[in-house]
Amino acid sequence: MSRAAVPGLPSRYPIGEQLPALYADDDFAQRFTAGLDTVLAPVFATLDNLPAYLDPRVTPTDFLAWLASWVGVADDPQWPVELRREAVVRAVELHRWRGTRRGLVEALHLALGVHAEVTGDGGATWSSTAGAELPPDPGAEVLVRVWPAREARVDVVRVDVVRVREIVRAMCPVHMAFRVEALPAPPADEGR
Repeated sequence: MSRAAVPGLPSRYPIGEQLPALYADDDFAQRFTAGLDTVLAPVFATLDNLPAYLDPRVTPTDFLAWLASWVGVADDPQWPVELRREAVVRAVELHRWRGTRRGLVEALHLALGVHAEVTGDGGATWSSTAGAELPPDPGAEVLVRVWPAREARVDVVRVDVVRVREIVRAMCPVHMAFRVEALPAPPADEGR
């Protein structure tokens, strides 16, 4: 992640033009400041374009991993660049939904391009009454079913379930047991 001098890049702010009139005709001062302009031109260009460097949709590819580290995204260099950019753009939103059905479904769709259905809640409950009874024992497990979307990045018929499990494990609360099923097509609506 380094920026080098760009040959022939002109400075938008030539130092020689900003010197007092006394140095305007001084050949040495103009040549000396022209050398500084060559060194400083890439710095000014970077600072002028700083908003673009911090926008994951347009940042240079080598900065993308750096931006991903800022928002807590594991940047996989084997993913297509557009998918990596989308993961960084949506990272904060996905962190907000972490540990929820919605977050899990969206993370699976973003990372693998699959649709998912999550059933079971791990027995989570709450009460607005102090001293209320304890919740029932949680269900045995959460069931996560995945099936291909048109833009699937993984062949779900012969899916590498390990990748799906890694995402589910990362997005689910630690105490929650889960099971993953890979379906060739969306599940049929059973009486809905």
